[in-house]
Amino acid sequence: MTTRASGSFEVKMAPLPTDAPTLSLDKTYHGDLEAVSKGEFLGMGAPGSGSAGYVAMERVNGKLEGRSGTFALQHSGAMKRGDTQYSVTVVPGSGTEELAGLEGKLSITIVDGKHFYDLEYTIEA
Repeated sequence: MTTRASGSFEVKMAPLPTDAPTLSLDKTYHGDLEAVSKGEFLGMGAPGSGSAGYVAMERVNGKLEGRSGTFALQHSGAMKRGDTQYSVTVVPGSGTEELAGLEGKLSITIVDGKHFYDLEYTIEA
Protein backbone atom coordinates (compact mmCIF):
# COMPACT_ATOMS: atom_id res chain seq x y z
CA MET A 1 0.00 0.00 0.00
CA THR A 2 1.38 3.43 -0.97
CA THR A 3 1.54 6.02 1.80
CA ARG A 4 2.02 9.76 1.50
CA ALA A 5 4.15 11.86 3.86
CA SER A 6 4.45 15.63 3.58
CA GLY A 7 5.92 18.65 5.29
CA SER A 8 8.54 21.33 4.91
CA PHE A 9 12.31 21.48 4.94
CA GLU A 10 15.19 23.93 5.13
CA VAL A 11 18.30 23.51 3.03
CA LYS A 12 21.77 25.03 3.38
CA MET A 13 24.18 24.74 0.48
CA ALA A 14 27.89 25.60 0.59
CA PRO A 15 30.69 25.25 -1.99
CA LEU A 16 32.97 22.27 -1.51
CA PRO A 17 36.77 22.69 -1.85
CA THR A 18 37.14 21.21 -5.32
CA ASP A 19 37.51 22.36 -8.92
CA ALA A 20 34.16 20.78 -9.80
CA PRO A 21 30.95 22.83 -9.32
CA THR A 22 29.88 20.93 -6.20
CA LEU A 23 28.00 22.03 -3.11
CA SER A 24 27.38 20.39 0.25
CA LEU A 25 23.73 19.87 1.24
CA ASP A 26 22.47 20.10 4.80
CA LYS A 27 18.71 19.69 5.23
CA THR A 28 16.28 19.59 8.12
CA TYR A 29 12.90 17.98 7.41
CA HIS A 30 9.71 18.71 9.37
CA GLY A 31 6.25 17.17 9.31
CA ASP A 32 5.66 13.48 8.64
CA LEU A 33 9.42 13.15 8.11
CA GLU A 34 11.38 14.48 11.10
CA ALA A 35 14.97 14.12 9.96
CA VAL A 36 18.26 15.68 8.98
CA SER A 37 20.29 14.91 5.89
CA LYS A 38 23.69 15.52 4.41
CA GLY A 39 24.65 15.20 0.79
CA GLU A 40 26.42 16.58 -2.26
CA PHE A 41 25.10 18.51 -5.25
CA LEU A 42 26.78 18.76 -8.67
CA GLY A 43 25.38 21.26 -11.16
CA MET A 44 26.43 22.49 -14.59
CA GLY A 45 25.06 24.78 -17.23
CA ALA A 46 24.05 28.42 -17.33
CA PRO A 47 21.53 28.96 -14.50
CA GLY A 48 21.38 32.69 -15.25
CA SER A 49 19.93 31.83 -18.66
CA GLY A 50 17.40 29.47 -17.10
CA SER A 51 19.18 26.35 -18.40
CA ALA A 52 21.21 23.90 -16.29
CA GLY A 53 21.36 20.36 -14.98
CA TYR A 54 22.14 18.77 -11.64
CA VAL A 55 22.55 15.52 -9.77
CA ALA A 56 22.66 15.08 -6.00
CA MET A 57 22.76 12.37 -3.37
CA GLU A 58 21.73 12.74 0.25
CA ARG A 59 21.61 10.47 3.30
CA VAL A 60 18.49 11.08 5.43
CA ASN A 61 18.54 10.15 9.14
CA GLY A 62 15.47 10.39 11.37
CA LYS A 63 11.85 9.26 11.66
CA LEU A 64 9.30 8.76 8.90
CA GLU A 65 5.85 8.73 10.47
CA GLY A 66 7.37 7.36 13.69
CA ARG A 67 9.68 4.77 12.07
CA SER A 68 13.38 5.32 12.79
CA GLY A 69 16.25 4.74 10.39
CA THR A 70 18.20 6.11 7.47
CA PHE A 71 17.76 6.08 3.70
CA ALA A 72 19.31 7.72 0.65
CA LEU A 73 17.74 10.02 -1.92
CA GLN A 74 19.00 10.32 -5.50
CA HIS A 75 18.24 13.59 -7.36
CA SER A 76 18.42 14.30 -11.08
CA GLY A 77 17.17 17.46 -12.76
CA ALA A 78 17.31 19.59 -15.86
CA MET A 79 16.08 23.10 -16.53
CA LYS A 80 15.59 24.54 -20.02
CA ARG A 81 14.68 28.23 -20.17
CA GLY A 82 13.13 27.99 -16.70
CA ASP A 83 11.10 24.81 -17.39
CA THR A 84 12.31 22.34 -14.77
CA GLN A 85 12.04 18.56 -14.84
CA TYR A 86 13.46 16.52 -12.00
CA SER A 87 13.28 13.20 -10.23
CA VAL A 88 14.02 12.42 -6.59
CA THR A 89 13.96 8.70 -5.78
CA VAL A 90 14.58 6.67 -2.64
CA VAL A 91 17.67 4.59 -3.49
CA PRO A 92 16.54 0.93 -3.54
CA GLY A 93 17.99 -1.06 -0.64
CA SER A 94 19.19 2.05 1.21
CA GLY A 95 16.69 1.92 4.11
CA THR A 96 17.95 0.81 7.52
CA GLU A 97 16.35 -0.20 10.83
CA GLU A 98 12.56 0.40 10.73
CA LEU A 99 12.93 1.94 7.25
CA ALA A 100 14.44 -1.20 5.68
CA GLY A 101 12.56 -1.95 2.46
CA LEU A 102 11.61 1.71 1.89
CA GLU A 103 10.87 2.63 -1.73
CA GLY A 104 9.39 5.80 -3.15
CA LYS A 105 9.57 9.14 -4.90
CA LEU A 106 9.82 12.59 -3.39
CA SER A 107 8.51 15.77 -4.98
CA ILE A 108 9.59 19.28 -4.00
CA THR A 109 7.58 22.48 -4.17
CA ILE A 110 8.95 25.94 -3.45
CA VAL A 111 6.43 28.63 -2.48
CA ASP A 112 7.57 32.14 -1.54
CA GLY A 113 11.08 30.82 -0.89
CA LYS A 114 9.87 28.02 1.43
CA HIS A 115 10.54 24.37 0.55
CA PHE A 116 7.92 21.62 0.86
CA TYR A 117 8.15 17.89 0.18
CA ASP A 118 5.65 15.18 -0.66
CA LEU A 119 6.93 11.60 -0.36
CA GLU A 120 4.93 8.73 -1.84
CA TYR A 121 6.35 5.50 -0.42
CA THR A 122 5.95 1.87 0.47
CA ILE A 123 7.88 -0.23 2.97
CA GLU A 124 8.32 -3.83 1.89
CA ALA A 125 8.33 -6.22 4.84
